[in-house]
Amino acid sequence: MAESEFVYVTYIRTTPEKLWQALIDPEFTRKFWAGTHQQCDWKAGSSWKIVIPDGRTADTGEVLEIDPPQKLVLSWQNHLFPDLTREGFSRLSYELKAQGSTVKLTVTHTMERKDSQLVKAVSSGWPHILSSLKSLLETGQSLEGTDRWPEGV
Repeated sequence: MAESEFVYVTYIRTTPEKLWQALIDPEFTRKFWAGTHQQCDWKAGSSWKIVIPDGRTADTGEVLEIDPPQKLVLSWQNHLFPDLTREGFSRLSYELKAQGSTVKLTVTHTMERKDSQLVKAVSSGWPHILSSLKSLLETGQSLEGTDRWPEGV
C-alpha cells in the first residue's frame, strides 16, 4: 500500500474510446491541461513526458501498463520544482469503466513516501484538470484557466 495517495472519481458522459483518446492525444490535452501536451508512443515500457507551452519538460516517466481503453499506468516524476523532483517517482493510474451512457474515470496518484509533497500538490491540481476534461468532453468547452499555462510557473 502506498504511503501517500490521492484518488479522484468522476463520471463523464462519453464513451471509453473518446475518453481514452482525450487522455493521450496531444492536441486534445492542450485544451484542458493548461496548454501542455504529452509525448509518448503509448506502449508498455515507453518513455513519457509532459511538455509545457514554452518547451520545458514538466514531468517524465514510463508507461508501466496499458490496456486501451480501460487502463493506463505511468511512473511520474516532476521536473519543475526541485523539492518535488527529489521525492523521486510516483505512480499514476487511469481506470475507465463504461457505465451506461457514461464512463467512470478513476485517477489514482500514489507515492511510496509518507507525506509526499508531490501527492499533496497533485491533489489540488487533478480535480481542476479532470473537471475541465469532463466539461470539454460533455460541452465542447474546457474550464476557464485550464486551457493555458499559468504565468510565472
